[in-house]
Amino acid sequence: MATMEQIAKQLGVSKGTVSKALNGAPDISETLRKTIVETAVALGYTRARRGAVRTLAVFIENMDYARAEDFGADIITGFRQMAEPAGYDVRVIDLSPELERSVRYDEYMLREGLLGALFLGLSLSDPWLRDFRTSRTPAVLYDNLVRQNPTVATLGMDNNEAIGQAVAALQGMGHRKVGYLSSALGSHIYQVRYRSFFNALRDHSLPDDASLAGTSYFSSETLDDHLPRLLEQGVTAILCSSDLLAHTVMIRCQELGLHVPRDISIVGFDDLPFCAHTAPPLSTIRQDRLQIGKSGYYALSSLMNGVPISSLLLHATLVLRGSTGPAPQKA
Repeated sequence: MATMEQIAKQLGVSKGTVSKALNGAPDISETLRKTIVETAVALGYTRARRGAVRTLAVFIENMDYARAEDFGADIITGFRQMAEPAGYDVRVIDLSPELERSVRYDEYMLREGLLGALFLGLSLSDPWLRDFRTSRTPAVLYDNLVRQNPTVATLGMDNNEAIGQAVAALQGMGHRKVGYLSSALGSHIYQVRYRSFFNALRDHSLPDDASLAGTSYFSSETLDDHLPRLLEQGVTAILCSSDLLAHTVMIRCQELGLHVPRDISIVGFDDLPFCAHTAPPLSTIRQDRLQIGKSGYYALSSLMNGVPISSLLLHATLVLRGSTGPAPQKA
């Protein structure tokens, strides 16, 4: 376990100078502060081991959390419900590429006195995802994966199981050709769900041609190009990568004169609060967001105590409502 004395000795400065640099004192030059912080990280010094600060962070981007119905709100609540009774303060920090480019993850956490963090909404282009390959400060990544670092864990749903349940249910209703629509595969989780969909088709001996899926950054392309293409192929059910996309697809199908679910069945993913109130109510794969937050704390606490958790996957629940029904009978 590195100490301030070791840092000071390596750099030829006083322990007091090291302490000032690590605590952001204004009378330390930025160049020296940066050198001291980088050395502290390299030597494995953390405030977590010294017990000087008991604050955890939830970093969040690309995910709403301000309102009670927002996806991130319950995750943060669940995390706090576990962390705060255990004696930790929790800081919620809006993450941006600008922040990530300005400082490395370990350095930021050491500078801010943060012991570890849960990350929500990271995209594959986030600079800190590269840092996580070699970082030392415990981090739990929701719906993202970094391999071979014992201080970084993955948290999420078992997407193979969840999507497999949805495909099995649709097959049980008589659907023999199922399509998939997704936002662009610019995030780890959308790539996972895409692969899980085709795995599920193969597991249930259903047609698994790549043309049965459509992905795009733009909803207009999904609705104007991919959806008509799936319908022309005779798809009778569509699984979507999110509830928002599924609701949009359902509305467009109705605008095209299709009855949901008599002509086409639609399934979303997440079970956002509005799903029970669409017309018809939307079938979906439910993620228990409070449990995600609680599990995020569990994984982070384990990492902070030297337990090298790799992945923690929760079971999802298939919720069948009015947007799914028996496959249409051929004339």
